[in-house]
Amino acid sequence: MLSAKAQLLTKVIAVLREEHEEFARVLADTSAAATDPDSKAESKYDTRSLEMSYLAAGQAKQAEQLVEALDLLEKFELLEFAVGDPIDLGALVELELEGVWSFYFLLPAGGGIEVSEGEISATTLTPESPLFP
Repeated sequence: MLSAKAQLLTKVIAVLREEHEEFARVLADTSAAATDPDSKAESKYDTRSLEMSYLAAGQAKQAEQLVEALDLLEKFELLEFAVGDPIDLGALVELELEGVWSFYFLLPAGGGIEVSEGEISATTLTPESPLFP
């Protein structure tokens, strides 16, 4: 099971890297729009430049959070769990609810990502993941 978990973790990291690259591209565009001379306010009610700078700040924070998540996951050491062991970060948990079986991969970061390896399709959960809508 450890190799399947390692492959799943590799795929989660790849998804986060793609998200980070996309955020970097969008952030560059937003930052350029916020500082573009053409976005200068035309009246005291024109807040386009200010709104773009707020958007850029939010995107920069999200990009920073992705870097932190990547750092955590790239250093994360997977452990092997036996049936009946208490679960912890790194566990791949199989649950059955009303006849439907699902896998959940418990990680320190990167919650909500769906990845597959062979017969296993898992959703990542973190300590911060909401468990109930």
